[in-house]
Amino acid sequence: MSTSESVEEAVEALRQFGLREYESKCFVGLLRLSTGTAKEISEMADVPRTRVYDAVRVLEARGLVTTQHSSPKRFRAVTPEEATRTFRERYERELERLSASLEALTDVEDAADLPDVWTMTGRARIDDRIRRLTREATEEIVFVVGDVTFLTEEVIEALTGVSDDVSLLIGGVDDALQRRIRSAVPRAETFVSGLEWLADGSGDGGRRSIGRLLLIDRSATLISTVGATADDEHAMYGAGLENGLVVVARRLLARDGPLTLRSRSN
Repeated sequence: MSTSESVEEAVEALRQFGLREYESKCFVGLLRLSTGTAKEISEMADVPRTRVYDAVRVLEARGLVTTQHSSPKRFRAVTPEEATRTFRERYERELERLSASLEALTDVEDAADLPDVWTMTGRARIDDRIRRLTREATEEIVFVVGDVTFLTEEVIEALTGVSDDVSLLIGGVDDALQRRIRSAVPRAETFVSGLEWLADGSGDGGRRSIGRLLLIDRSATLISTVGATADDEHAMYGAGLENGLVVVARRLLARDGPLTLRSRSN
């Protein structure tokens, strides 16, 4: 890649991170100079000299340029590593603000506007909902998977991050899946669910089967079904002790399932 191409690419990248054209050009030009006066920056960056001062003031405010108060003033760009760190820290803060704002909006919507049972489609959205539900657990998580493909990396990360104060029970429909679960989430108490019919599509003409069943503190649940392909996953979730979907989930897991076993052990 030629020098001119590198300059153009760097200027465009800086503009994607919020700098204006003259600011981007001045920073790249100054980086090539190491230090320079406004006149030298203007010549190197092909920016009108009258605009260099404005651009440098913005760059200095962003922590990308320092000024030596000599006569004439000289300017120095921070190193590429410092510049990258500055941009990364700024956008991480912005992403955190965005995430908090969106979560707040979602929480308001969940609390006030949505019906008792919600539906969603797609592996990524279902994984995300499972992550959110597990973060809200304070006492107990019971999770049953119908196939190893539903024990995704995202879900494993969420389950391994659960507080030690929360009981974690994870079941599969056979011994092989139980061993995989035990390996992926060592802290969990694992079991063979005894609900093999969940995964075989019986009673449904073989068209759909249960993919995942999650119960949080016995008061919130998510149940997903899958069709012929793993990507064809749909889920329902609800919350509340009297929520119909939660009641069904509790009864499913209590019938020769982990809730009964735990009650007997207690």
